[in-house]
Amino acid sequence: METLTKLPAPPLPGWIADMLPEGITRYRLQVGDMQLHLMERGQGYPVLLLHGNPTWGFLYRNIVRQLPPESFRCIMPDLVGLGFSDKPRQASLHSLANHAAWIGGVLDQLALQRLIFVGQDWGGPIGLHALSQRPGLMQGLVLLNTMTRPPKPNFRPTAFHRFARMPLISDLVFRGLGYPQRWLHIAQGDPGSIRGQVAKAYHYPLRGLKNNLAPLALARMVPNSQQHPSVSQLREVESYLKTFEGPASIIWGLKDPVLGRAMSAHTKLLPHASAIKTQAGHFIQEEE
Repeated sequence: METLTKLPAPPLPGWIADMLPEGITRYRLQVGDMQLHLMERGQGYPVLLLHGNPTWGFLYRNIVRQLPPESFRCIMPDLVGLGFSDKPRQASLHSLANHAAWIGGVLDQLALQRLIFVGQDWGGPIGLHALSQRPGLMQGLVLLNTMTRPPKPNFRPTAFHRFARMPLISDLVFRGLGYPQRWLHIAQGDPGSIRGQVAKAYHYPLRGLKNNLAPLALARMVPNSQQHPSVSQLREVESYLKTFEGPASIIWGLKDPVLGRAMSAHTKLLPHASAIKTQAGHFIQEEE
């Protein structure tokens, strides 16, 4: 068990802090060479809420606001490269194995005995791979517009992920124009759900070339062949989920242009889970 040493979190602009629920505490944890930023609220049953690409823990602010702090301890880490966690300059460091190891280090330091896990986008497989290495820790599960299985043989990557591998143009658009963090609204059922200060809060931590490497690197973490390095970890996640018999919910935004059709893959994987369909988009937490 690792010793918990909370390091100071970088200051937040007042306009972001004003959008967070009351009672939020913020700190950093050192995991290997990286410092990860976390937000917490509450003292009850632990709930780990993990975001994906290109967001940060801010994504869960409205969910946390509705959970009684005396009943739930909500823990919201920022993935390495995103939010207010460290942002390595080497794209090669962004792998499913490395991200799972960083989140696993957070779990080890927090020394939780049991938890409910909530995962969206890359947060799903990253968190689940870390939990698969810690049997018995996950007692409940909520999946939101994610992918936790390896691709089928002869699959075709989505247009978004094909674009992320186009030489030069993808670097120009992702790095130079701040894609996709400046256009999150186009992935929504209601584009107005990510506008104004909310939209600004997502691209604020990724402003500037030294801070915006991760969105492209995480897009390229999505398999484009059966030989992709992420495939073996996704197989492990799939095997882990097949053995999970605890309470589970699958809540999906069908208007998601990337993963809207992926719900059935998870209901087959977790046949005992409750399944709720919505007309939300990819960032379902902003609409439902």
